[in-house]
Amino acid sequence: MTASLGNLAGKVALITGASSGIGAATAVLFSKLGATLALTGRKQDNLDRVGNLCSENSKTKPLLLQADLVIEDDAKKVVESTVQHFGKLHILVNCAGILELGNIENTSLEQYDRMFNINVRAIYHLTMLAVPHIVQTKGNIFPNVLAYNMSKSAVDHPGVTVTELQKRGGLDEEAYAKFLERTKETHALGRAGQPEEVARAIAFLASDDASFITGASLPVDGGRHAMCPR
Repeated sequence: MTASLGNLAGKVALITGASSGIGAATAVLFSKLGATLALTGRKQDNLDRVGNLCSENSKTKPLLLQADLVIEDDAKKVVESTVQHFGKLHILVNCAGILELGNIENTSLEQYDRMFNINVRAIYHLTMLAVPHIVQTKGNIFPNVLAYNMSKSAVDHPGVTVTELQKRGGLDEEAYAKFLERTKETHALGRAGQPEEVARAIAFLASDDASFITGASLPVDGGRHAMCPR
């Protein structure tokens, strides 16, 4: 599959949320396509695991940066460390995000603030910091955030992708199985997506093969945007 995707050789990519889910899948795929990687995540053990997988595909060892992007100094250090280490930055892939259960009847402003701080504000800040470097290299930015409800819609409401996010957010095995079963009705393709499917779309857009695509929002959602979501 990777042979048909764009060549990312010579491109420096910073991928957030790279320790799991779509971020990890994108990191592994980018390493196969020749990109030089800076990977950031909150869990060092998972980040090390993904970094080792990437190292198997590339001569250049990924720069691993444990960070909490809600902390402004951490976000600054991630961008600064990447540019200092590699001398430039071409691609930013925003994959960091969290999920928490709750509806309008039992949620709180604290939960709202947590979700938006991680899933929206951190993206805004990191992208703002990275833009000068990406403009210089004429690179690309991808806001591919795994977040739900209002915070997801704030960056562009996607379909369901099978990761550990929902379980970390509080769904037990039975509820998660019902959640995935429901995607047969809410997605035009009759199923949820896999992280690797999203990663392939990101890799294409990051490559020179997508050189005439800009300012566009590409749904990678199994057709959910064309369906009634409930």
